[in-house]
Amino acid sequence: MKLTDLAPPKIVSASEVNHGADKFLESDLPFYRKLGRTDLTVSCLGLGGGGGISSEDTLYAFERGINYFFYSSDLHHYIYSSMSGALRQLCGRGSSVREKVVLATVTYIKSPEMAIAALLDQFGELGIDYIDVLFWGWIGSNDGPALQDCLQLSPDLRGPNSVYQRTIERMFGTSERLKKMGAVRYIGASFHDLNLAQQWLDSPLLDVVMVRHNVAHRSAQSQVFNQVNAQNLSRPGIVTFKTTGSHTSLLWNAPESLPEACWRPTVPDLYRYSLTQNCVDVCLTGLTERFEIDAAIAGIQQGKLTPAEIDYLNLYGDLHRHKLKIQELSPEQLIYQASRETNHTKP
Repeated sequence: MKLTDLAPPKIVSASEVNHGADKFLESDLPFYRKLGRTDLTVSCLGLGGGGGISSEDTLYAFERGINYFFYSSDLHHYIYSSMSGALRQLCGRGSSVREKVVLATVTYIKSPEMAIAALLDQFGELGIDYIDVLFWGWIGSNDGPALQDCLQLSPDLRGPNSVYQRTIERMFGTSERLKKMGAVRYIGASFHDLNLAQQWLDSPLLDVVMVRHNVAHRSAQSQVFNQVNAQNLSRPGIVTFKTTGSHTSLLWNAPESLPEACWRPTVPDLYRYSLTQNCVDVCLTGLTERFEIDAAIAGIQQGKLTPAEIDYLNLYGDLHRHKLKIQELSPEQLIYQASRETNHTKP
């Protein structure tokens, strides 16, 4: 396809978005969905604390409809802690909205012996009754045996009347929510090795799979997303991260070789790219301010990307990763539009 076959999608400005309790428009990209085989209803945009978002803006995200929150108690805890006040308010004992929130936490200490220490840190810091999804984090190519050992704990960790629930009750006291839900409701793993992710897709010990996915790194599409049947009610939940790239390669910054006439995707476009893929339930974001929250939600309300837009972003990602050079394209592909609407800005 031509680089300039696509006009940029219309971006709705934050001023056009209703604040408060939103009534999300029906589209082919529903804002809420079931997280795989769990009984959790999640917003398709998740909010992680890795961007250092404040508690005030975390609460704003919840008011705008985002209900999936991701928190780390060990790696980069100093950055994540800026949202901890909001999570205590939303998820702490006595919260009137706890059942509307999906709290996902992670530990990067891949040791069965340290699982209780991670839980004690999280329960103590956030003052919570239970965790919806506990992730084993950063599962790399050398972590297969460690993950195997950690996931063997799943029956003892999740659900009511588990071994770990009784331990938490002894430390923090009993509550009706803790008795009903258990200390941990579901188990997830964050994979940096897609082969391992694929191996564990059908395991009854793992409820939610989290993988890197973006326009420049698309292997998860063939190795994970397309290995799952969207009609299978017992499939695992799927969450993506690093959708906008990394600190060394921010994907909303266009490749230097990309002609000015070509569409430059915004951050919300990149979120939509992941959420348009098969069986992706949540795109985890590192939003930092409320105007980014507004822009991300406005992007989702546009619905899925078209096949032509997906094809273009695949090409854009290859240019970004230097897998393709402008010079390698045919003259026909380098025909630019003389004029085009440029009514969108980076959120």
